[in-house]
Amino acid sequence: MASNTKFSGLIATQFKESYFGNNWTCSSLKEHLADVTWVEAITPVNSLNTIATLVFHLNYYVANVVSILQGTPVVSKDKEAFDHPPIRNQKDWHQFLQKIWSDGQLFSELIAKVPDDMLDQVFIEDKYRHYYRNFHGITEHVYYHLGQIVLLKKIIRGQ
Repeated sequence: MASNTKFSGLIATQFKESYFGNNWTCSSLKEHLADVTWVEAITPVNSLNTIATLVFHLNYYVANVVSILQGTPVVSKDKEAFDHPPIRNQKDWHQFLQKIWSDGQLFSELIAKVPDDMLDQVFIEDKYRHYYRNFHGITEHVYYHLGQIVLLKKIIRGQ
């Protein structure tokens, strides 16, 4: 018997749109990073995180939940959530973004497969609450940092 995934599918779509577009906000991570160069991505602005650091950070949780949904135990550590690999040229930046897009696509596909009756079940352990909260929280986290990325991009470009 097939599992009901109507609401999981809606959550998956909402997340996917935060990464790839066609959403209510008319703003997505891929759209705003499309013209960011590797130099802009690693350019510091005062004591703020760089664009590359924010992109890595928001995807850190996506990648970790992908692993969890695939059956791997939790290995993430919040202190590592800002430690992206070195970006020394455009090729490094491009490869970095390819991983981000791949993780985002896979995450949305995995969410869509979660049966709706699991959405209110505990996610790993009580302190993480339930699946629904985590899936939506990650989408909110993307938009939160997307706003910062847009502002950093404008500051870096002198607008």
